[in-house]
Amino acid sequence: MAGALAKKALQARGKDRENQVMSAGTSALPNDGASAGAIEAMKESQIDVTGHKAVLLTCDLVKEADLILTMTRSHKQQVGQLEPGSKGKTFTLAEFAGKGSDIIDPFGRSLDLYRQCAAELRYLIGLALEKLAI
Repeated sequence: MAGALAKKALQARGKDRENQVMSAGTSALPNDGASAGAIEAMKESQIDVTGHKAVLLTCDLVKEADLILTMTRSHKQQVGQLEPGSKGKTFTLAEFAGKGSDIIDPFGRSLDLYRQCAAELRYLIGLALEKLAI
């Protein structure tokens, strides 16, 4: 959801051509689709994620990235273990936005929790883009 919301926010600002967003998971099953809750929550935001395919985070992806924003401190630590040189460019999204540290993972939980997560992501992504002057 975070990747889709970030892409939409960049597009709304007319900055989607010069800024690339990629989503990858530290424990993702490659080519896995979005969950039903994520599909419904994103549909309510006029975003179609039915074609989403999960990507496993790799050392090469970490090295190529200019900035890595994670959902949790645990994910941040996993990125650092995967590529120790990533520490200066890896933050939780909430940490980078200046609003805390972890975002609750709604996977397998209620649609309302997916909606709450999407709203939190939308807010934090907006703050992060402001911080980046985008």
